[in-house]
Amino acid sequence: MKNIFEALRESHDKQRRLLDALTDTHGDTDKREGLFAALKAELHHHAAAEERHFYVPLMEYDQTQEKARHSVAEHHEIDELVETLEQTDYSSPGWLTYAKQLQELVTHHLDEEEQEVFQVAGKVLSERDKTELAKTYDDMMEEQAGA
Repeated sequence: MKNIFEALRESHDKQRRLLDALTDTHGDTDKREGLFAALKAELHHHAAAEERHFYVPLMEYDQTQEKARHSVAEHHEIDELVETLEQTDYSSPGWLTYAKQLQELVTHHLDEEEQEVFQVAGKVLSERDKTELAKTYDDMMEEQAGA
């Protein structure tokens, strides 16, 4: 049975791959547009499902409440940077600068989750919680992808 940490890490790895590929693109190309669309969808679906099936449960515990709130705040920072990218012309030199800022922000966020949040969450969530949350998280990710 997969646990919530494994489920979240699958999306994290996908985000890292998309960011690596995206920051390697140049100019106003179909490739850049396609990768950006894929990344936006992954970030959006992951944040929505993660907040509902990981952070909301963690907010119920004193030990994890602050980290959960901090991570949700970082999701909003990521959204704002995505909006900036949406408003910037693909052919503008500034586009890649923003894309690299997004890569740094997302990578920092994912590393922090994996190295800090997962550790404290592992202590407060029961084994049953961990597998049940993985299932509800995965179900929501699939539902959003199909929507």
